[in-house]
Amino acid sequence: MRPARPAIQSTPATGADADRDALQALGYAKTFERSMSTWQNFALGFTYLSPVCSVYSLFAFGVATGGPPMVWAYAIVGVGQLLVALVFGEIVSQYPIAGGLYPWASRLAGPRWAWMAGWIYAWALFTTLAAIAFGAGPFLSVLLGHAPTALMTTLTALGLVLAATGVNLAGTRTLARVAMFGFICEIIGALVVGIYLLLIQRHHSVAILVDDAGIGAGGHYLPAFLAASLVGTYTCYGFEACGDVAEETRDPGVAIPKAMRMTIYVGASASAFIAVALVLAVPDIAAVISGRDTNPIITIMHTAFGPIGTPIVAAVVLISFLSNLLSIQAAVSRLVYSYARDRMIVGSHVLSRLSTKTHVPAPALALSGIIAGGIICVGYFTEDALATMASYCTAGIYISFQMVVAAALFAKSRGWTAQGRFTLGRAGPAVTVLALLYGVATIANILWPRGAPGHWYTRFDILTTVIVVVACGLMYMSVAALHEKRSIS
Repeated sequence: MRPARPAIQSTPATGADADRDALQALGYAKTFERSMSTWQNFALGFTYLSPVCSVYSLFAFGVATGGPPMVWAYAIVGVGQLLVALVFGEIVSQYPIAGGLYPWASRLAGPRWAWMAGWIYAWALFTTLAAIAFGAGPFLSVLLGHAPTALMTTLTALGLVLAATGVNLAGTRTLARVAMFGFICEIIGALVVGIYLLLIQRHHSVAILVDDAGIGAGGHYLPAFLAASLVGTYTCYGFEACGDVAEETRDPGVAIPKAMRMTIYVGASASAFIAVALVLAVPDIAAVISGRDTNPIITIMHTAFGPIGTPIVAAVVLISFLSNLLSIQAAVSRLVYSYARDRMIVGSHVLSRLSTKTHVPAPALALSGIIAGGIICVGYFTEDALATMASYCTAGIYISFQMVVAAALFAKSRGWTAQGRFTLGRAGPAVTVLALLYGVATIANILWPRGAPGHWYTRFDILTTVIVVVACGLMYMSVAALHEKRSIS
């Protein structure tokens, strides 16, 4: 009698097979090229956050509005955003799906809530693309030795968006390599420039960082600081982009939560360091506050680096702007693709296509470039275009973030427990509540009416824009009934 054959033991899938099986369990087949490492995923998030671009873009606004103490906004916002990143880390570890916020919210709170969160987020990212590209114009002018003009700034912005689209179309490997190159250039440039300014070109003592420079005369400095804190809120996001490319990242359940935390640790610290170095290097703080010096960054560059060093610094800054654009466009294109894959947007049959050669969502990338280019052209005819763009994109991103945090809290109240490889354990509910409270307070600060008392449209422009975007989204969703087209488990 033959001995019984031993039972065949199934071996758990590992590596690429495990990533593929996890994606299939969530209802999707492998379509992207999964070639991005943890470090490259972090570099994508870091270049999206981009301390150089963010600080340099709004430095003049921050100092003029809140004086030197505005630098403390980076620390406050960094802590608050770390709470949000921890919540996102739990979610993406369980749902590592391309598109980030939209598929996460779908599984936590349902397709209607997710559709609106993604809609607000998408328009915020389109606007961010335009704002970052627009902010690069003056630095190209410096590099070329010309005075910045509105036309030059607009043409530069359009050229950068076109270049970013071309690089993104080359594929995930190219995106990852350029993101890593941008990260290296930006972090080295930030450290070298910051240290040089602190050691050689410092015009003030560190005591100035707690001096309101007369802005708070009469004991009313807090409103000015809250207004100036936009510089911090505009800087400390981008970590969510790590999750937007979840299907292109190896071992995403572990790699992405780690990359998100690293983005906040390194990005917020670098932003604060750059801001402090720049404040201490401003030759005349009073001139910035009074409006006599409208571009203190250019003033610092000419004063500190002269005719030879200034173009070099400007070139490094432009590299940072380009890598920033690449990361943002990659994020929004995956978001659009995720909508189209679920048949939740008009034109899904086109926008859900991937390039057969590079395996990236080419139509979605093209759409993001076209929309950003349109916003840039409108900005040419708009006064204070950069500040207006930055204000809306910051408000939109924070609102969509908190819609996901609220969805997580809702799911937890109904018994959902994070089952990914990164969890917060018993601290999860408390961290989620704190993240939501921080986010709601920040949104209220962003939307708070400011500006000339006699001009309501300048005081409520951000809130009005948000209301218009939400209203259009509700109308679009209701008329097309897109949220009924796919049942998401």
